[in-house]
Amino acid sequence: MPARPLIDLHAHSTASDGTLGPAELVRAAADAGLAVVAITDHDTTAGWAPAVDALPPGLSLVRGAELSCRWHGAAPALPLHLLAYLFDPDHPELVAELARVRQAREVRGERIVALLRADGVDVSWPEILAAADGGTVGRPHIAAALIRAGLVATTTEAFGRDWLGERYRLPKDDIDVFRAVALVRAAGGVPVFAHPRASRRGRIVPDALIAELAGVGLAGLEADHEDHTPAEAAHVRRLATDLGLLVTGSSDFHGSHKSVRLGAHTTAPEAYERIVEASSGVTGVASG
Repeated sequence: MPARPLIDLHAHSTASDGTLGPAELVRAAADAGLAVVAITDHDTTAGWAPAVDALPPGLSLVRGAELSCRWHGAAPALPLHLLAYLFDPDHPELVAELARVRQAREVRGERIVALLRADGVDVSWPEILAAADGGTVGRPHIAAALIRAGLVATTTEAFGRDWLGERYRLPKDDIDVFRAVALVRAAGGVPVFAHPRASRRGRIVPDALIAELAGVGLAGLEADHEDHTPAEAAHVRRLATDLGLLVTGSSDFHGSHKSVRLGAHTTAPEAYERIVEASSGVTGVASG
């Protein structure tokens, strides 16, 4: 019986906060034995073209993004992440929202650096922008600057309470999660909730919210993820079954920003096929 293909539907490149360029990412995916990988940078499609151009033989690429969202039904509003697959990158409303969120990320990053500098922390905003090299700027870029300055040893430490996790953490202007689902569907894409029950991140999405989103177009839930405990992953799978949603598993690979490897968690071929079938065909799966 042939081995089931390895499918990883959540990975980041230097187009956002990963440490491998898009071309390096697809080569690393092939080296890891993956049959399918998704490029899902934060709020951008900038990595799509270079990833397709470098796609190795035998590897399929799902073009996607991870959208920064917010639910205003909680106090304070709850930040959320929505994976969007195979959508039209030229859909005007979605393009405008992604551009707005990227700008908000940059404004937030500059404000965080200003707070750090006001406390005597020697980090440079121009250097952080240069290191991002045109990619969507996020807190991991500031974490890298703190590491270069010798102030922390790891990205995990930089995201601790004394640094970017709490003391120097600022909110940003995200997309309302209901609008995000509607925009992804309007652009022919397939929306899947990323790590919805990650208590390790202090972020658990209420089941009632997921049920409501399922009624307006949410297609699936990411269950197997590094930030889910086995019990949390099982809860997500049960909820998906109850709501008729597909289930994915993914590494959420960020290169050296995280220790998790490509293919650490994978998606069943049947769920992958449901994603492909649910897209409108504007953006197909690319094959090397």
